[in-house]
Amino acid sequence: MKFITRIPLASLVVAVAMLGCASVPHTSELDRVTDEIVKKSFRSEGIATVDRLEQDESNRECSMAEAYGTKMWPARAKQIEEANLKTVKWPSDGKFIGDWKEGEKIAQNGRGLTWTDTASAPNGGNCYNCHQITKEEISFGTIGPSLYNYGKIRGVKDPNSAESKPIVEYTWGKIWNSKAYNACSNMPRAGHAGILNEQQIRHVVGLLLDPNSPVNK
Repeated sequence: MKFITRIPLASLVVAVAMLGCASVPHTSELDRVTDEIVKKSFRSEGIATVDRLEQDESNRECSMAEAYGTKMWPARAKQIEEANLKTVKWPSDGKFIGDWKEGEKIAQNGRGLTWTDTASAPNGGNCYNCHQITKEEISFGTIGPSLYNYGKIRGVKDPNSAESKPIVEYTWGKIWNSKAYNACSNMPRAGHAGILNEQQIRHVVGLLLDPNSPVNK
């Protein structure tokens, strides 16, 4: 999505070149020209189709705010969060906690959704690309905060207890659709975008909150 956040600058360069520097068109025209160029630069291949270039309202507004270096109006950010919270699908069987061992496999797996993959193949969560999760892992990204001791820090001793319910539900919701809690979150909306299915998210929640998980040791 980084190419989207650079739209105004890219558009300006293209537009100026096309017009011979005679004049600078309106911003909306620059964005239209850039959208056309971007769409013509990609093609559908396998399961990777060009419709991925289409942003929903949440992504579009956040991208524009970042591109212009402005902050989103707080009231609008709240509206976006409320709208995304409504899209969160809670566990169909009411069970939030899965097998942390399976969750670790998912967190370590960055495969999926490329043109060489098949629609039937399970995707990975690629969690380590942005977060530290266990102390044993030495290769992790720092775009997101460290999740080591995630459940322990939050006092989760029994993730199935009533006391733990608020943080368990938050964790599920955050993984399903991160924009439900942060309008312009950079975190992939794993459930909402169909990256992970319900059972996979259940396992990742287990990885983060099960006291027996290496995350909380």
